[in-house]
Amino acid sequence: MLTVTSDNAREADDAVPWLSEREQECWRAIATLATTLPAALDAQLRRDAGVNAFEYHVLAGLSEAPARTLVLSDLAALARGSLSRLSHALTRMERAGYVTRAACSEGSVRRIEATLTDAGLARLEAIAPGHVREVRRLVVDALTPEQLDALADASRAVNAAIAADPPEACTGDDA
Repeated sequence: MLTVTSDNAREADDAVPWLSEREQECWRAIATLATTLPAALDAQLRRDAGVNAFEYHVLAGLSEAPARTLVLSDLAALARGSLSRLSHALTRMERAGYVTRAACSEGSVRRIEATLTDAGLARLEAIAPGHVREVRRLVVDALTPEQLDALADASRAVNAAIAADPPEACTGDDA
């Protein structure tokens, strides 16, 4: 919770820009959305398709890439995950025949690329309708067109603020 409970605590933290009651109410609604929507979409994908949301975003990202191929670092950024998480997901998807990995070289730089196979594209095409129905049910149809536009605008503004001053990655050394 983002409130101060005593005058002494408030005086000690005068430099802290505490949230007003209205801001707190708005923040709680946003924080709830930020946790419940991804969980709901992930649950639908797991239940109906046996993949998690991260794997879905990997498949979708590759499907939209030229030649259905991306360098792993670009794919990890697109899917909003670490290279380690991506590697584990790709291992599962390789076993299923949905992707392949191959080394590529650009000059003296050697990198690994992932490519979506025909089987992977077919799997994505089978999964996408259910996912789109759930996105529509939980977001698009729950809002007016004006609310949807406002939510998208607000999301872009928050994403831009994060991109302008990204938080440092957790290294585990902060104990």
